[in-house]
Amino acid sequence: MRYTLLLHYQEMTPDELGAEVLEQGQAAMASYAATLQQAGVLLGAEVLQPSHASTTVSRREGKLRIQDGAFADTREQLGGYFVLDVADLDEAIHWAGQAPGADWGSVEIRPGAVHTVDGVWTPNA
Repeated sequence: MRYTLLLHYQEMTPDELGAEVLEQGQAAMASYAATLQQAGVLLGAEVLQPSHASTTVSRREGKLRIQDGAFADTREQLGGYFVLDVADLDEAIHWAGQAPGADWGSVEIRPGAVHTVDGVWTPNA
């Protein structure tokens, strides 16, 4: 079963974090990704650019609305994600509990409904 671990945490610039903390965080995430890869559960992962680099699109009353930045007005933003293929929610919780991001924010676990590979949509099972 496919689960996406959504990493939410307070955004800080590299200067606000400090070089040492930034380096430690990057090393922790690289180690976590390597552990997931070695366990054979990692399907994909991505660190996202800060929310100010995002664009949010919605349609209201037939009109397209384009907004610079993230839609959520909160201190914590989506910073990255890991897509896992694991047996069940318990295993997803196990891996989420090991995510370094859980120490400085939160990890949302969301099951996939369908996924596509080479243009073929497949229900999550």
